[in-house]
Amino acid sequence: MNASTLIPVILLLPLAGALFCGLVGLFVPALRQREGLIGVVGTAMVIVPFLAVLYLFLNFDGGAIVVEFYTWMAAGDLSVAFAYRVDQLSLVMTLVVTGVGGLIHLYSIGYMHGDPGYWRFFAYLNLFIFAMLNLVLGDNLVVLFLGWEGVGLCSYLLIGFWYTDLKNSAAANKAFIMNRVGDFCFLLAMFLLFRELGSLDFDVLLVQGPSLDEGVLYLTVFLLFMGATGKSAQIPLFTWLPDAMAGPTPVSALIHAATMVTSGLYLLARFSPLVLAAEGIMAFIAIIGALTAIMAATIAITQNDIKKVLAYSTVSQLGFMFLATGVGAFFVAIFHVVMHAFFKGCLFLGSGSVIHAMHDVEHQLSQKLEPEGHTGKFDPQDMRTMGGLKKFMPSTRITFLIATLAIAGIPLLSGFFSKDEILFRAFESASTNDYGMLVWIVGMVTAFLTAVYMIRAYVLTFEGEPRWPKADTIQPHESPWTMTLPLWVLAILSIVGGYIGLPGVFAHGDWNLIHHYLGESFGGPLAEVHGEAHVALSTEWILLALGAAIAIAGVALGWYWYSKHGPAFDDRLRSRFGRLYRAAEGKYFVDEAYEKVIVKPLIVGAEKGLAPFDTYVVDGLVNAVAFITRGLSFVLKYIQTGVVQIYAMAIVIGVILVLAMMMFG
Repeated sequence: MNASTLIPVILLLPLAGALFCGLVGLFVPALRQREGLIGVVGTAMVIVPFLAVLYLFLNFDGGAIVVEFYTWMAAGDLSVAFAYRVDQLSLVMTLVVTGVGGLIHLYSIGYMHGDPGYWRFFAYLNLFIFAMLNLVLGDNLVVLFLGWEGVGLCSYLLIGFWYTDLKNSAAANKAFIMNRVGDFCFLLAMFLLFRELGSLDFDVLLVQGPSLDEGVLYLTVFLLFMGATGKSAQIPLFTWLPDAMAGPTPVSALIHAATMVTSGLYLLARFSPLVLAAEGIMAFIAIIGALTAIMAATIAITQNDIKKVLAYSTVSQLGFMFLATGVGAFFVAIFHVVMHAFFKGCLFLGSGSVIHAMHDVEHQLSQKLEPEGHTGKFDPQDMRTMGGLKKFMPSTRITFLIATLAIAGIPLLSGFFSKDEILFRAFESASTNDYGMLVWIVGMVTAFLTAVYMIRAYVLTFEGEPRWPKADTIQPHESPWTMTLPLWVLAILSIVGGYIGLPGVFAHGDWNLIHHYLGESFGGPLAEVHGEAHVALSTEWILLALGAAIAIAGVALGWYWYSKHGPAFDDRLRSRFGRLYRAAEGKYFVDEAYEKVIVKPLIVGAEKGLAPFDTYVVDGLVNAVAFITRGLSFVLKYIQTGVVQIYAMAIVIGVILVLAMMMFG
């Protein structure tokens, strides 16, 4: 089998799954209750493409393969084909999308059990995978943009899946609208590239793009970056992602850990020759990434909702990836994308397992407390009401701990290797630019905060004694195997995954497999330790040890603080850091600023200006046309007498007038 045979299978099976689950549920209501059938079909439509991609990956010889099906549109100089590209970058991304996506589909079978929209959920998930595959496999910007907009639509549908809750609908609207801001910038970049180069095919753009006029090149790369900030939740377009936690937890794992939020990184990595040619924009990307990373980390340490902690953690980790992109280490950014899919996917699914159990606690509490006259509100996502879950949920606890240590950067786990490589590349770049040292320092501080807030989340959730009411009689339960199996797979990958990118101090970089696989296009040749490197071997070892020490210190301090004091330690931080803590707890009031500066002025402007214009000008013109038409018809109706002689006379008069005009001009 070759790529021409397998690409249609990889693309069309998720689409077929979406159509099957959606149409069966829509037109055959009796089958909506067949959760086993819907879950198996929906999951198989992602697992089979994963196996096909794995086959392509194992048999790939290094040369890019373009599979073209037919011309989609042709107008003037524009010709766009449904063409798909199989190369190192697209294979890595497709493996992540289908592999982690398949595990999340399997997890969803248990998590969504009993939900009346079960069939609809799997239809949306499959459709999302189809759109994401178009994004990472497309061979031109139009097909990529088709997938880009497709994942935006599916994220809207999945975030607002429980649409009867107005908060969920508002979160879906917010995500959709904020992504449109970035998408508009992306479109402008596409228009610029087509105007200058006359094509939107990657082969043309990647070869001719770096030679564009400097001003046009800088503007194009800036617009591409702004498009990326929308999907990948960077300053200033990051506020939608934490609110998107309103959707079911598998959605958070799929969209906000492994796939959609990494689209921006994929876009910049795909256009790395253009980005490398725009050095000034690279500095901007690195600084924005560093600021996003530390800002989101400080917010995460103040959150009590377990999913909100993970959401801001995702924003922070995406900042790390953009930092790597800004210093030219595209392969390191992709390396961290893959590792992040493993440990953050495990963390989100683990939080879903916890929430699943705490909903059971909430149900038991309602049965026990209501007869006693107590109906206090219980939040199943608030870590302050958890604690002691390791006694009841051993699989969830162990896998969550592994993923927590991985993202914290504990040595020999996956996050250690990818995060250390990002920080090393930032430090190394300081010899050739003015911002490398700054972003390295910010990255080190963020790494410490990451270890603290993640171990805080683990300790408050699993350690200590239970903090929910009637904990002596109400006990949660471990999740079913369909939910714990994906946790174990992702936890194991969080342990061993990092070994595909061992640091350059080992075997002079020969064991950095992902870099050698992606090649020079995504970060340049790996500098030899005793040759081209800007950093001495001893310095590299010191940086490696420093990164490990910061991670261990963060975990140790976080464990000590929160295992000893529990949630009360947050009050100590609040009193010690005062306004700074309250600012972080309030998410730096960015949403409030947007509401005051953008949203309310737009609403007031629409109500005061556009609404009257619509009423009196637009509607007035429409009504005027109708009024004139009615008046003319009122006059002309008297001509329609039904008398043939009058009609004949009108014809004769008309002929005379025409002849007179012809004869006398």
